[in-house]
Amino acid sequence: MPKTPISTALKLAALAGTALLVQGCTQFRGHQGYIGDSTLISSVQAGVDNKESVQGTLGRPTFTGQFGGNDWYYFARDTKQLAFRNPRPTAQTILHIQFDNAGNVVAVNQRGMENIVQLSPEGDKTPTLGRNTSFFEELFGNIGAVGAPGAGTGQGSSGGRP
Repeated sequence: MPKTPISTALKLAALAGTALLVQGCTQFRGHQGYIGDSTLISSVQAGVDNKESVQGTLGRPTFTGQFGGNDWYYFARDTKQLAFRNPRPTAQTILHIQFDNAGNVVAVNQRGMENIVQLSPEGDKTPTLGRNTSFFEELFGNIGAVGAPGAGTGQGSSGGRP
């Protein structure tokens, strides 16, 4: 069977389409937060450094403590994502540096992946406190309540007339 220009074009189009589909399945790698050097991080020591020396060594923190400026946090996370799925963490570093009121380093704590929490929501509904009513109870629950005693109509609303 001889090769025609149309069959060659169809084969090239099929090959290009397959290449585009395969590219959609590649992994995306990402980095969020602080980019630190392990040598610089290990050089910060309690009792030796202060806020100025830590900022000079590591730079500004990712965020500070909510109840004062004596807790500094350096946060970094590496993620990977396949096609349209949610990103998943592959590595995480949380560097927590505590200072005393004079600004000297009291403690340096480093954590990793053990602080990642996997949340599993309970489907499409959020559990709440209160009555659990069905659709029909909600729909027909107010029948007969209009004009009932104690519903705010009737006596006492005559505008001051006896």
